[in-house]
Amino acid sequence: MNWYQMLFDLIDMRSFSNLWYWIALGVIWSSASHWVLGVPYDMVYRARKERGEALADLETLVRINVSRMLHASRNYGLWLIGVLCFMVTVLGLLAFLYDIEFAQAVLFLFVPLCILGYLSLRSSVKIEAGEGQGDALFRRLFRHRLSVQVLGMFSIFFTSLYGMYVNLQISLPG
Repeated sequence: MNWYQMLFDLIDMRSFSNLWYWIALGVIWSSASHWVLGVPYDMVYRARKERGEALADLETLVRINVSRMLHASRNYGLWLIGVLCFMVTVLGLLAFLYDIEFAQAVLFLFVPLCILGYLSLRSSVKIEAGEGQGDALFRRLFRHRLSVQVLGMFSIFFTSLYGMYVNLQISLPG
């Protein structure tokens, strides 16, 4: 047995039947819903409850993360969109034209994360426009977290459906 075959036996490239893929999917969406615009949601909860210094810390951290995100989008946005479109196109072609399961699995991770990036950018613009303090900030962060959770729920649901379809197609004879 050569090293190539041994490596592929060790790392199952049939992604939808691999436990690590599903663990990674869960961790990605759990982390995405916990870290709202780069701020841990327990910090948002504490700032809403205690106000004072906790609120000032939250507003500062959100302002820093929002300005970093907006700076990157304003300076490198067109290049980023071009690279992302190229990557999605290549993954889509590999996934469905050439029927590569690994590319399908990566595509089911990557496309929802691109949508998440858009949602984060949209929330950042709204925070910069005047929702960056007090109750308006809490509402914006809550709405953003809710939209991330809904996106994650749909992503996991459709990935599970497609993964079951792929696994059934492979396991059925003929």
